[in-house]
Amino acid sequence: MKVRVITSPQNPRIKDLVRLRERRYREKKGLFLVEGFKEISMALEGGVELDSLFFCKGFFRGGEEGLLASVEARGGKLFSLPPRLFEKVSYRENPDGLLAVARQFHRGLEDLVLGASPLLVVTESLEKPGNLGAILRCVDAIGADGLIVCDPVVDLFNPNVVRASRGTLFTVKVAASSPRETIKWLKDKGIEAVITTPHAPLEYTEVDYRRPTAVVVGSESKGLTPLWTEGFSLKVKIPMLGRADSLNVAVAAAVVLYEALRQRREGSD
Repeated sequence: MKVRVITSPQNPRIKDLVRLRERRYREKKGLFLVEGFKEISMALEGGVELDSLFFCKGFFRGGEEGLLASVEARGGKLFSLPPRLFEKVSYRENPDGLLAVARQFHRGLEDLVLGASPLLVVTESLEKPGNLGAILRCVDAIGADGLIVCDPVVDLFNPNVVRASRGTLFTVKVAASSPRETIKWLKDKGIEAVITTPHAPLEYTEVDYRRPTAVVVGSESKGLTPLWTEGFSLKVKIPMLGRADSLNVAVAAAVVLYEALRQRREGSD
């Protein structure tokens, strides 16, 4: 393997790594960061193009040599860093010595491949990267057809989205679109949108999710825009028996999605 060694924090590549934590710089360069053995492995499996891989053997936990070879075989450059310098560029508390720079990928609604009775998740204007990452993990866990991100406030390639998704950003088909375009697309495809709102007449268990369905969740602070509530009549709520009036948006999405999975598995028995 051809490995370049970097020891100075003033090296331009090190400065680039630090700046890639900024959304504007990521968008300008068309790049983003992927840290961790599992996440980088899943990025490779998902066909994501890795521009380079920075590593520090002092943090390795086993099995990393094969990953380095795989990155190099696909055209990625390898850079070795000393521990102190790797800690500077890492965004994790307990790094495992692997940090990749990947090329951003973009998909639209036309790129989603749907099954016979698709199950999708739609998010609108989510504000926190941890929530978007957690929803990606849930979409992956239940085997849904994909995630549609409408008017994102948080950047899909935010390092904290990648971290919170545990690499499922690379296994889930994610499309970006506007609410208006998504609503038209869902209706054209015959997919019923299930709107989650605390003021709905139905509880989330009273809906048939075995038909083509998109579970729609909005931001915790503002909820969904009127386009959704006016465009679809099927609205559901999750019972709240305590003093809190709502759940975390990722938790709410998970509750509804696992009910959909339960119904679909029972229906196939």
